[in-house]
Amino acid sequence: MLKEFKEFALKGNVVDLAIGVIIGAAFGRIVESIVGDLFMPILGAIGGFDFTNYFLALSKSVTATNLADAQKQGAVIAYGRFITIAINFMIIAAVMFMVVKGMNRLKRQEAAAPAAPAEPPADVMLLTEIRDLLKK
Repeated sequence: MLKEFKEFALKGNVVDLAIGVIIGAAFGRIVESIVGDLFMPILGAIGGFDFTNYFLALSKSVTATNLADAQKQGAVIAYGRFITIAINFMIIAAVMFMVVKGMNRLKRQEAAAPAAPAEPPADVMLLTEIRDLLKK
């Protein structure tokens, strides 16, 4: 059983998948930082959008105006965080779409490139040489 597991775990597809997951997680953190540290402050400065403190209090005891204090006071629905995560997803989806689109374009260019004509078989080449010699 250990031998079978080793064969399974060391197959190329499993290793490729593991690398993809690790790179995807790192990419997700980068996008999180771009949205949270670059886009959201710009949206906040330009249009007054600051989603971090958007919440809905589920208890009358919640009187705070910011999310951190409101969560200490009671149950809240932090829908502003959901909006930020949805923006993260849209950015990741757009980037992945562009990557796949670029890869598809490269594949189409490879397929459209004309293949070199196949060399005729040896017997045909021999017959061609005999014909050319007979012409002389």
